[in-house]
Amino acid sequence: MKKFLSVILALSLFLSLAVVSAHAEDITLDVIIAQYGDNTQNWFLGEGMDGSNFVKKFEEANPGIKLNLEVVSWNDLYTVVSTRISNNNAPDILNIDVFADYANEGLLLPVSDYCPEELFNDFFPQFIEQSVIDGTVWAVPDLASARAVFYNEDLLREAGVDKVPETWAELEDASQAILDAFGGDVYPWGIDMTTDEGQAAFAYYVWGNNGGFVDENGEWALNTDANVEAIEYAIGLVNKGFTNPNPATQTRYDIQDMFAAGKMAMIIAPNQLPTYIKSKEGTVEPGTAALPHNEGATSSSVGVMDRIMAFRDDSAPDQAARNEAIGKFLTFFYDPANYVGWVSMEGFLPAVNSAVGALVESDPSFQAWLDVLGSAKFYPTTKAEWNDVKQGVIAVEQQALTGGNVKDLLDALQAQITGK
Repeated sequence: MKKFLSVILALSLFLSLAVVSAHAEDITLDVIIAQYGDNTQNWFLGEGMDGSNFVKKFEEANPGIKLNLEVVSWNDLYTVVSTRISNNNAPDILNIDVFADYANEGLLLPVSDYCPEELFNDFFPQFIEQSVIDGTVWAVPDLASARAVFYNEDLLREAGVDKVPETWAELEDASQAILDAFGGDVYPWGIDMTTDEGQAAFAYYVWGNNGGFVDENGEWALNTDANVEAIEYAIGLVNKGFTNPNPATQTRYDIQDMFAAGKMAMIIAPNQLPTYIKSKEGTVEPGTAALPHNEGATSSSVGVMDRIMAFRDDSAPDQAARNEAIGKFLTFFYDPANYVGWVSMEGFLPAVNSAVGALVESDPSFQAWLDVLGSAKFYPTTKAEWNDVKQGVIAVEQQALTGGNVKDLLDALQAQITGK
């Protein structure tokens, strides 16, 4: 009888544990992270700076939550995400720049569904504002960067350029002086009009001519006279031999490599360029300056902000538990103990107040960049047509590089986007 009771008790305990185990079944979150540089894969999935990887640390700190995390190149990211969505296999968490199309198609969860209030209040408000549609926040900022001109002071001095160009006319004069001094051994100015950063090139020049993507009412204004003049000027720099020879295929990483190797005198780049140069074992110690502008216009920094967003999954058995798991992912990621390492590793700017103190303490130059970012202009990414506009302005630039008429191309793009 005792043996029978023992068997019953053992069986009961086994079933009880099985029920608990089933109840506490791991939640697996599919996560797609954009590849920002050589260190991204290693930080998330390999041996990170502190000897462990993010996924491993997260799972150890959050039992019951597993991360199926994939790092995807920016060149492939949009295609990968589009394919996943088409196959009804959207990730739970996505790190990317665009969001409006996903939100307008009803694919995203409002941030309020999963982001803890304490964390939400830690984000810089101006960043959060970039992800609001009709009063609803659909994504949170991952990180940010600001753009400035970096210059090789030794090359400029040797070419007799005693002042970093502030205007477009001065940029042409300086570029000619550099060509005269070095011939084809040094490119004066870098331009990236590839699918990687062509929209940034468009912004640099149109904003530097009092133009832009939208007008004062927030309506698309892609074919204004100011924009036409700006892109014609940029194409003119290429045609005059002042830039890298193949802007349609040479990405910002290619021209950053040229700059790091002392083969380019000036470049517009994000604030993490010095970190990038060190990673390439370059010896250039660049100076920084504001972006050049046309006479009568003002200089404007370009702010770039990527996002983290969560997709709906109506098939999830426990929506509340899933949302809580996503919130735990964000809380762990933005914890300064993790986030400061992530941001500083690639030289980015933080998106949360809690990281600022540690970053400025380790590198006082961060404060100056934060000041720049505070006055930067951002892409109009809250508008549903942004992704089409982004691809459209890149196509305009690339066609203009092969002789296309800038005004005709921008007129056609404006008609395509607005229907008029």
